[in-house]
Amino acid sequence: MEYRWRAKSTPNPEQVALLSESIRVNPNIAAILVQRGIDSYEKAEKFFRPKLEDLHNPFLMKDMDIAIRRIQQAVTNQEGMLIYGDYDVDGTTAVSIVYSYFKSFNQNIEYYIPDRYKEGYGISKTGLEYAAEMGFTLVITLDCGIRSNALADYATSLGLEMIICDHHLPGETLPNVAAILNPKRNDCEYPYKELSGAGIGFKLIQAYNEKQGMPTEMVYDYLDMVAVSIASDLVDIRGENRVLSFYGLKKLNENPSIGLQTLLEDCPKKEQYNISDILFGIGPRINAAGRISDATAAVKVLIEKDYNTAKKYAKVLSERNHERKELDTDITRDAIAMVEQSQRLMDKYSMVLKGEDWSKGVIGIVASRMVEQFYKPTIVFSLNDGMLTGSARSIKTFDIHEAIGACGDLVEQFGGHKYAAGLSIKVENFDAFADKFEAIVRETVTAEDLIPVVEYDLEIETQSITPGMMKILKQLSPFGPGNAIPVFRTNNLKANQSAKIIKDRHLKMQITTPHGNMDSIGFGLAEYWPSVTDGQHFHACYCIEENTFNGRTNLQLRLQDIKTQ
Repeated sequence: MEYRWRAKSTPNPEQVALLSESIRVNPNIAAILVQRGIDSYEKAEKFFRPKLEDLHNPFLMKDMDIAIRRIQQAVTNQEGMLIYGDYDVDGTTAVSIVYSYFKSFNQNIEYYIPDRYKEGYGISKTGLEYAAEMGFTLVITLDCGIRSNALADYATSLGLEMIICDHHLPGETLPNVAAILNPKRNDCEYPYKELSGAGIGFKLIQAYNEKQGMPTEMVYDYLDMVAVSIASDLVDIRGENRVLSFYGLKKLNENPSIGLQTLLEDCPKKEQYNISDILFGIGPRINAAGRISDATAAVKVLIEKDYNTAKKYAKVLSERNHERKELDTDITRDAIAMVEQSQRLMDKYSMVLKGEDWSKGVIGIVASRMVEQFYKPTIVFSLNDGMLTGSARSIKTFDIHEAIGACGDLVEQFGGHKYAAGLSIKVENFDAFADKFEAIVRETVTAEDLIPVVEYDLEIETQSITPGMMKILKQLSPFGPGNAIPVFRTNNLKANQSAKIIKDRHLKMQITTPHGNMDSIGFGLAEYWPSVTDGQHFHACYCIEENTFNGRTNLQLRLQDIKTQ
């Protein structure tokens, strides 16, 4: 795939020089920090040394005081409480946190995860009817509910009170419930808007803990699960999320919960696990529970206190993850073939695809892979009970949630974020929806927007790459949306004779530098092998990382893209 290269805006040289001197880092590191808005000693201290004391007061969130009073009443009266959450990583970690915490105060508590295939996303009539039949009076929803106005009214008719904890974008009107905790609601002045669903669940227990005057350690025990949700839901990792993920990773590496420990044992062993290890290791295993079958299996792992029992649950998730991999590989192959065999689809600015036998549980992954392959806003539908259920993924310049909303007359239900959303439509509306969505995309994006961008922080020479530089770069972590791992550009590179293709897709070589040869790996860049052999010069964008092999750790360039002269 062709990429455009674009340099990030050049930081103010005076600010760079002042920061470099005040915090004693080389100008390249200072430039990266200033680019990210860290332009003073005070901001750098807060960035490099996040403190749990920097977490915001949870009572700044609209309705938090109401929610806590209602929960206190339920605990005092030992009312039935049902903790209800979505079936993805964010939802299941949120449920696990809130359920585990309040289980200590109210034995009349259960959790509920809707069945992806029978009930679909979010609050369901089935779930609410279960709550009423079982005698629950208070339902706390996590990572869902903000657009469930009609179902909130139905819950009231069943005698249920609801507290909605959600981080998705609200609609024009809010559900009529006891309390709504969502920093994105227009009337909420909470200073940080990008919490995950589990992050809002964490703020709920933080508020209750504070109100009851209990030790903060009771709340901090759940930070590893909050970090898992932040990584897996791809929320912005600056601000409060940086504090939560920093200490969540610390706990994950030093003293993880029993459930997360058993999941880590099924992943490649590392000295230090990071955000990427969650995103590509723990996260898919938790997600696989609901993609293949019942997501309550994920909650069972996460809340379990007995190691041997948790290990059995973790094995189930591993088996489901293996099945998930086979499913999404097969469906992705079919979807790519569908597009490549149709010039009409190839010429479109968007991709709206459907498969009658495509598994609803993996279409979100397939949509992501299609964006990686073709770089167009993509919606993948599967047929379920006479309705088309879709997962949408977008490119950097296009708000897919807003676009789906603009097709509202053809959409039965939708929700999500700027770059990822879910929806359902009637089968007979598929063609009309695809046409309308395509028209909106063409009105919004340009042909150039459909060429992906490699955005690099700085252009440097290879002699700048030293262990000392790497030591500081590592301290910029956790990396994620809003604080991406730095990307560098270097021109006129040359490989020695070691360049080779690995597994038919990847390029591995050693690049000649003033310090000697430096290892580099380019995943999916095998096509450039002819361009880097025989002493030819080339330009590259890359990240700097450490690679440990046979007990030795060396610096390595992870190539993002190559351009030949």
